[in-house]
Amino acid sequence: MKKKSLAFDNAQYIKTQSEHIRDRIAEFGGRLYLEFGGKLYDDFHASRVLPGFQPDSKLRMLLQMKKDVEIVIAINASDIEKNRIRGDLGITYDTDVLRLIGIFRKKGLYVGSVVMTRFTGEPAAEKFQKRLEALGIRVYRHYPIEGYPSNRSLILSEDGFGKNDYIEVTRRLVVVTAPGPGSGKMAVCLSQIYQEHTRGNDAGYAKFETFPIWNLPLKHPVNVAYEAATADLNDVNMIDPFHLEAYGKRAVNYNRDVEVFPVLNAMFEQIFGKSPYQSPTDMGVNMAGFCIVNDEAAQAAARQEIIRRFFSARCDVRQGKAEPDTVYKLELLMQQDKLTEEERPVIAAARTIAERTGEPAAAIQLPNGKIITGKTTDLMGPCSTMLLNALKTLGKINDEIMLLSPTVIEPIQHLKTDHLGNENPRLHTDETLVALSISAATNPTAEIAMSMLSKLRGCEMHSTVILSQIDERTLKRLGINLTCDPQFPSNRLYQK
Repeated sequence: MKKKSLAFDNAQYIKTQSEHIRDRIAEFGGRLYLEFGGKLYDDFHASRVLPGFQPDSKLRMLLQMKKDVEIVIAINASDIEKNRIRGDLGITYDTDVLRLIGIFRKKGLYVGSVVMTRFTGEPAAEKFQKRLEALGIRVYRHYPIEGYPSNRSLILSEDGFGKNDYIEVTRRLVVVTAPGPGSGKMAVCLSQIYQEHTRGNDAGYAKFETFPIWNLPLKHPVNVAYEAATADLNDVNMIDPFHLEAYGKRAVNYNRDVEVFPVLNAMFEQIFGKSPYQSPTDMGVNMAGFCIVNDEAAQAAARQEIIRRFFSARCDVRQGKAEPDTVYKLELLMQQDKLTEEERPVIAAARTIAERTGEPAAAIQLPNGKIITGKTTDLMGPCSTMLLNALKTLGKINDEIMLLSPTVIEPIQHLKTDHLGNENPRLHTDETLVALSISAATNPTAEIAMSMLSKLRGCEMHSTVILSQIDERTLKRLGINLTCDPQFPSNRLYQK
């Protein structure tokens, strides 16, 4: 795989996107409820498939108009009850709500409230509401509506949307976001528009969904990567038939928006008298497709993402976290795009070391294309040795020099096994980095190695075994794009 090139103009995106949203607010003349799909703050999927896209780009875009912005965070009450986990961060959805509120406030954005959707009296949701209210955060409840979204007569009535709490908002642009999919963002927006209308207020709806990118081809790898990312949700990209009929132009959308559009359109007609939109694509405000400056780089990055999603799903199935159907769908996407493991050279490199040693191994590809490997030793796991080898290479440190001597490592192992009850004495990646940072205070060579950490961001890596939660979390924080073979490192099925 060649060194990554920038595919996306982030500065242009922030400028054009904020201008386009302002134009949409002006079209409605009152308040705009903007459903924010995907991640508002840390959109790592977008940054992986569109190199140059910054994970906080959408947040920075909103800061361009922060005086007009109010954020409402939606969370499904059932997700609170089930302790649903946000996979990329490893935290529960309710914890992520608190994290997001803190981030938005720190950035200077106004968080007006939290709305718990599909609330049916879940004890954990009631407890979370009390916690939020104790922190001074307003909480509203929205309820399930039988037959949603098809039963319009019930939905658009006092027993439907009218039964929901009306969210008191004060600003022109109300951004409805959530910790993850299935949180009910669209229903929150529509409920508010209905209630605004019954109060005699002007309000409109728009949708900000980065993927699929409507003005890229249907089978463009960036759009296929979105299908791969949502394989467990059974989302399918498709040509928007309403857009094609209305304008004679092909635009890409996904099945759920296309399926629900006739119902939404009928709702808009009943609320407004006339629908403002001719197609689900019309509802969107996404300008990302206009900011791709290197299509070849975008395609290459997206192909890697599809392969990563395939390996991730296989590991999830192995651990009982996903259904085999997800893997089957990803296999089909791989076949359609003619993708193979050979496009990810770190896989073969890691497996070669594992076969030679009979132990777990890892490999990483540096920005210049060079592949560095790591093997299992008595002192460290393969990810730790790989990291140290990579930092040596980046810092042009002689391979014979030991960044961490046994006299530094052994006391840590003693602490782990004799006092903290760990069976595995080998250093995890976080322990290795802490030891390296301590050594850097007195060892100039270790200090050089530490200064190279930022260069690992965006590098591709493969492990021949499923990693521990600690190692996986550390590598993700370093910005390393990881895949693993669906194998456990030992007979123990639980990895700490």
